[in-house]
Amino acid sequence: MSWNPNLEALMPKKTNVDAIETVLVPRARDIGGFEVRRALPTKEKQMVGPFIFFDQIGPAEFLTSQGIDVRPHPHIGLATLTYLMKGSIEHRDSLGTYQTISAGDVNWMVAGNGITHSERTGMNERASGHSLFGIQSWVALPAKDEDRGAFFSHHPELVLPTLEDVGVKARLVAGSAWGGAISG
Repeated sequence: MSWNPNLEALMPKKTNVDAIETVLVPRARDIGGFEVRRALPTKEKQMVGPFIFFDQIGPAEFLTSQGIDVRPHPHIGLATLTYLMKGSIEHRDSLGTYQTISAGDVNWMVAGNGITHSERTGMNERASGHSLFGIQSWVALPAKDEDRGAFFSHHPELVLPTLEDVGVKARLVAGSAWGGAISG
């Protein structure tokens, strides 16, 4: 699934390097003893395709009993994709979902007509020092889906396709590309 299913995924060619329009430098924000770097939006670029916000989570090292506590907050008319490369966090939402996302997993939360959620460090991680590193992208839903029912889906690392070609290895975390696909 793609925000624009009419576009086919194409690998960039070395000759296209000069076509880079803008270099986005993320701004660091402290959200209570934890830093997030936000690359979108900027003054120069409000959105890139369907991407409203693009956040880098960490990297961060936490001492015993510390972690993140993003309190419950609402979203409407968008979706978020969370992918962790290190650590884990617990997601809870107003649909009744409780899901731990661990390194290598993907969480999709489609807010549609409204959802409230929180993200926190679990008790097991707080029991000892731990680290966290990942990304969260916020995606504008097409107008026809802005008021759809909210839903949440979790994709463990084991079901995410790994694509390899000419010495390059990539993990597909959303949609379909180069013969790999993620459903649901």
